[in-house]
Amino acid sequence: MPVLTRLIPSPVVVDIRPGALDDLGGVLADERISHSGKLAVAVSGGSGARLRSRLEPSLPGAAWYEVGGGTLDDAVRLASDIKAGHYDAVVGLGGGKIIDCAKFAAARVGLPLVAVPTNLAHDGLCSPVATLDNDAGRGSYGVPNPIAVVIDLDVIREAPVRFVRAGIGDAVSNISAIADWELAARVKGEKIDGLAAAIARQAGEAVLRHPGGVGDTGFLQVLAEALVLSGIAMSVSGDSRPSSGACHEINHAFDLLFPKRAAAHGEQCGLGAAFAMYLRGAHDESAYMAEVLRRHGLPVLPEEIGFTVDEFVRVVEFAPETRPGRYTILEHLDLKPEQIKDTYADYVKAIGS
Repeated sequence: MPVLTRLIPSPVVVDIRPGALDDLGGVLADERISHSGKLAVAVSGGSGARLRSRLEPSLPGAAWYEVGGGTLDDAVRLASDIKAGHYDAVVGLGGGKIIDCAKFAAARVGLPLVAVPTNLAHDGLCSPVATLDNDAGRGSYGVPNPIAVVIDLDVIREAPVRFVRAGIGDAVSNISAIADWELAARVKGEKIDGLAAAIARQAGEAVLRHPGGVGDTGFLQVLAEALVLSGIAMSVSGDSRPSSGACHEINHAFDLLFPKRAAAHGEQCGLGAAFAMYLRGAHDESAYMAEVLRRHGLPVLPEEIGFTVDEFVRVVEFAPETRPGRYTILEHLDLKPEQIKDTYADYVKAIGS
């Protein structure tokens, strides 16, 4: 009897709850992750380093590596450092930059990665992509999914609230990204992976529709699960399409045009998603998305993150250049600067002040 289903690349362990770090040693002792207890733990100088003293007694076979930043050079250096250690797995403990460095290093030396994020700023914590700063600016590198993801909601609650807000913007932007994918299918014949689209859409909708706030454990649970599911959706499709459309093109344009002034990734993605929804004529959906983002303390206007209208027009005009070959509502409409400015004025009126 042939197997008529496909195998989905996903972590063997996903543990999301208050107090999850207390059982990290047990997770890492899983024979599928580590049979000897020899682990390379990459930590940041901030949140990860602060947790080291708490976790060290339960990980007697671990070697600890402090990673200076989130650059390609940092990741290559980490890979070089752990290569000679004969470890079973790499553990990335810290924020997004550390997780991405650990992902890249683990892939480079052929070891599985355990992701232990200390904040929920974006969906990279379980994605098959490592985003690292390089000499050309910033690059995305394909890597395997983490073999395990452990998220302690008590630790997440201790992080600055802006990280949670950024994660909300990134998760909600899935809804706009899927709409762009469907547009590309209608106009360009691009094939949609229905399972990946369903996972990413439902992850975004779960966050968008949840009545809770950034201080609620139930809401943080849903947000963390949504970000994990977004990463799995990207693995299913084999690219970032389920979670990246015009929203992310706008985000990348902010980063490239104004690298010293850009806001958080998720803040820019959420703003870009609300505007992209308006561009495609989904005015009610755009207004509701903007309302939810505002309720969580996220920006929905470029002025709220320090940009003028003219700068935002420049961002939207430039955005398609950030992802050549990707078809979204921006490429579809191909708006000129005056058209962007006029549409933005209508968007401002539609979402209210």
